[in-house]
Amino acid sequence: MKYLLILFFFTLSLQANIKKDIYNLYQNKNYLSACKLGLSQFNSNKKDEEYVSIYAFSCLKADYIDRLAQTITYLKNSPESRSNAAYFSVLLMQKNLLFHSLLDNTELDNLIFPSTEHILSKVFDLYQKEGKHLKHAIYTFHDETNDKLSYKLYIIKQNNTNKMIIESYYDTIMTHRHTFR
Repeated sequence: MKYLLILFFFTLSLQANIKKDIYNLYQNKNYLSACKLGLSQFNSNKKDEEYVSIYAFSCLKADYIDRLAQTITYLKNSPESRSNAAYFSVLLMQKNLLFHSLLDNTELDNLIFPSTEHILSKVFDLYQKEGKHLKHAIYTFHDETNDKLSYKLYIIKQNNTNKMIIESYYDTIMTHRHTFR
């Protein structure tokens, strides 16, 4: 019995350290490492909504949007968790619809969606506002609130996998390249 109690406290200590490690990686902007670490320990911590949220935000910042799908169902016990789940759901839906439209030439102009400040939402909204349009290899959009910001949207194929690319530009200088699988 004594050994079970020690094992129990040791396990609790490890789980607390994992959450702290992921949080520290996130704070240091090492989002990909935080996402990978979070995934490796997800099943052991999926009932801890703080853990699930920091893992999900790490994956979001690392452009691993598909990993948000598994987190959404576990974020339900507090207003903040439900808000995070709704936010992740919107982004996941926008990513999938944008992919679908770019690859299958489906129109999105007659649909109404919530929006966020995330780059994916901004580009989704700009793409959708164009209405019906001819298929392009590269779509270029100008930010509606800042004349110096623009975005490029396109699909590339690597290793038989389609990837959606969103590039952010300030004037003519690329500031960030997002790759969504």
